[in-house]
Amino acid sequence: MRSTSLTPHVFRRRLTWSAGVLAVAVTAATVVSATADAGAGHRPRTAKNVILLIGDGMGDAEITLARDYTVGAGGRLHMDGFPQTGTYTTYSVDSHGRPDYVTDSAASATAWSTGHKTVNYRISKTPDTDRPMPTVLELARRQGLATGSVTTAELTDATPAAMAAHVGDRDCQGPADMEGCPRDTIGRGGLGSIAEQSVRLRPDVLLGGGRQRFDQKITEGPHQGLTVAQQAEKLGYRIVSDARGLRAAGPERPVLGLFAPGAVPVEWTGRPAARGGTEAQRCVTANPRRPAGTPTLEAQTRKAVELLEARARAGRGFFLQVEGASIDKQNHEADPCGQIGETAAFDRAVKVARDYAERHPDTLVITTADHGHSSQIVPVDAEPMGLSATLVTDEGGRIKVGYATTTTPEDGQEHTGTQVRIAAQGPFAERVRGFTDQTELFTTITRALGLR
Repeated sequence: MRSTSLTPHVFRRRLTWSAGVLAVAVTAATVVSATADAGAGHRPRTAKNVILLIGDGMGDAEITLARDYTVGAGGRLHMDGFPQTGTYTTYSVDSHGRPDYVTDSAASATAWSTGHKTVNYRISKTPDTDRPMPTVLELARRQGLATGSVTTAELTDATPAAMAAHVGDRDCQGPADMEGCPRDTIGRGGLGSIAEQSVRLRPDVLLGGGRQRFDQKITEGPHQGLTVAQQAEKLGYRIVSDARGLRAAGPERPVLGLFAPGAVPVEWTGRPAARGGTEAQRCVTANPRRPAGTPTLEAQTRKAVELLEARARAGRGFFLQVEGASIDKQNHEADPCGQIGETAAFDRAVKVARDYAERHPDTLVITTADHGHSSQIVPVDAEPMGLSATLVTDEGGRIKVGYATTTTPEDGQEHTGTQVRIAAQGPFAERVRGFTDQTELFTTITRALGLR
């Protein structure tokens, strides 16, 4: 099982229809299509814009935990309001195309970015021959759409990287980080580090953390001796470093926002889970280690949409990916308050996208996760084998969160191989219904935008 395992429709079943059955099916499909069109009213049949929002590590348990804590068990988050909802599988593959049941963020982001599965830690390259595969963002740029990427991680981290770069190992983020990717170095005829590729691709908007990667000096190629940030400036980017600079940025130049040396500091803090549990606690909703002037994910998303709308050429529209990255990172740390705060921050970014789509019904908005994670809501009187913490929710109840993929905080918690939610509104939103695979998200976006 090699090349067939790499198509967007893995294990597609071939059906043989008789002429009579086919006629009935066509008639039924026509009725269903007419009914759906009538119900849709004047909803456009194609999308001018697509906003894809990724909650990294945001499985059903993570969504439920944030909902229970912030709006109550009977409440609803903004991401709960999408009219179309389904689930998709997230497994990666080995170099022979055989399933690897628990993906990392690099392989999962590659799946929806390119429509093909790959091996863990690889960024938008084939699993067997290590060749670059074209991404949604690259295809969108090629056809004249405005493009952007927003994240609370480093801009060179796996999820944003998979849209803008191609390397054999996700750790090859800057020019000084290329030890694991010798064939990707410019001196060997490769494309260079993730940071170099990202600015060279020249998306209209790049917002996130990772200043440390862009401050590294380029050692090979035409920009040798410059830092990646200086390369970006030569390519026309305006570089901003805080909320004030972001607010002032206009659409006349592409914008590179670097708001932290590494990942953007989280919004909430609290005591992490521990063996034997913690005393009941309320989360602290202002992180003292988050510098003043750090823009929220909501503000970054709103500004990105504003800039992309202004930079869209000749009415061609835009494609934007937004990642809430530290839902995953705080899950790895068994930190429920950090995790909930980042999920709530992501949910506010979802509201920005949905509000825009209400005003612009030719916009497809999709929210999903790249994989599941380790947090579990357990009975308050349970004694989990691993780590746990007890929280006092906004509605006054107590909730216990368990983390048991490892037994000590130092080891870090692990991803899980579960299916995850995908939800959407706008043109082609019905494609997320039911049970699909991650690779089919690529097809949904490219068909909605008419990308080739």
